Amino acid sequence: MTPDIIVDLFRQSLWLAITVMAVLLVPALIVGLLVAMFQAATQINEMSLSFIPKLLVTFLTLIFAGPWLLKTMMNCVLICVIKAMNLRLRRIRRWSRI
Repeated sequence: MTPDIIVDLFRQSLWLAITVMAVLLVPALIVGLLVAMFQAATQINEMSLSFIPKLLVTFLTLIFAGPWLLKTMMNCVLICVIKAMNLRLRRIRRWSRI
């Protein structure tokens, strides 16, 4: 396995992790900001008021974006497996020539 392939697989995995986290966290961050502005305007300091909307938005995002997230993660794993199998086949072919 060459360093280029390892770096490419690491880059793809890191980008996948960032994408999955961003899809789930950005809506929760936006709702948290809106709830914080509402709490600051009304001077209500209830902890459950900020927690429940973020939890609901995270679950709704997971419901609507879940199939896409799962498909994206499965494609990444499939690409990694295919690359590993191609490396294995190259190694076998190289040894069979000797």
